[in-house]
Amino acid sequence: MESSNNNGSLEQTLQDGNLYRQVNAFIVAHLRDNNLNQAASAVASATMTPLNVEAPPNKLLELVAKGLAVEKDEMLRGVSSSPLFDSGAAIPAGYGSIPEPRVVAVDFRQYVSPNYPPTISVYALLFLKIANQYISQNSAVHDIKGASKSFPKHETRHVSEHKNVARCARFSPDGRFLATGSADTSIKLFEVIKIKQMMLPDAKDGPVRPVVRTFYDHLQPVNDIDFHPQNTVMITGAKDHTIKFFDFSKAVAKRAFRVIQDTHNVRSVAFHPSGDFVLAGTDHPIAHLYDVNTFQCYLSAKIQDIGVDGSINQVRYSSTGGMYVTASKDGAIRIWDGVTASCVRSILGAHGTTEAISANFTKDQR
Repeated sequence: MESSNNNGSLEQTLQDGNLYRQVNAFIVAHLRDNNLNQAASAVASATMTPLNVEAPPNKLLELVAKGLAVEKDEMLRGVSSSPLFDSGAAIPAGYGSIPEPRVVAVDFRQYVSPNYPPTISVYALLFLKIANQYISQNSAVHDIKGASKSFPKHETRHVSEHKNVARCARFSPDGRFLATGSADTSIKLFEVIKIKQMMLPDAKDGPVRPVVRTFYDHLQPVNDIDFHPQNTVMITGAKDHTIKFFDFSKAVAKRAFRVIQDTHNVRSVAFHPSGDFVLAGTDHPIAHLYDVNTFQCYLSAKIQDIGVDGSINQVRYSSTGGMYVTASKDGAIRIWDGVTASCVRSILGAHGTTEAISANFTKDQR
């Protein structure tokens, strides 16, 4: 009898743990997909949920909406629901300071409308509880002039040094790799899983080395890096007027297998989402578009009047490639049509009298 009770308790604990993991995954995916990256990172870190966790689009909103519908139905029927949570309970240390939502034994056949699965109400209430606690405890960022801002605490996972200033860093699209470029002309490629392994206690295979490649092929400082959207190819733009292509699938390769020679200092580079073109921001006021197969360079035929200090600090494509944005030394942010290369909007003096260093699109291009 005691063994049966223990098994039941263990099964309930496993079910609860699985429920928490699912809810955490939905919250992280919802925040990330709505470009609330800082909040998503904080929740992911606090709950040990992968930041790149997959979840159906808008699933969390759907669950919350259905849960609220159940609550409204209960109110109309005059049903008094028992509290599902005890805010005094504490979650295990690994989950940070967010109190654990403790599920109380409730007969959902009594409280939940037959039109919705029992877990809908649980998900909705779990999310509302965790979200409210997270907002109040970890996201106290007030949009009031002069007010102090508090941000979630971040833990340094790994520190690696170049011999000179680190000028750029970029994650690969799948999140498996991180590349950094430096004024010392080198590029370092890190494997993210090895950075995580360094944090594990009692490593049995000796010291873990997260830097899996180091490339030396530029003559002057590296300004920007980007990864091909599908292939194991990385490009870099540098002050030596070149864009270089590196195949990081080859363990012994330390030099570029293809080089584009530009006429200006290459300040920024970006692959088109198709991977067939590369956009370069240089000391020239108009972005240079290159065909990666022919290296043919294309310039906009509809050049607007841009001042003498219109060097481009950064170029970035929208998620579909239908637009790209440039941030320039003259302080302007310009949005361009990705097909006709015509400027569709200019935001002059975007940051007052200072130059615009960077610009990017949200995933939904809004």
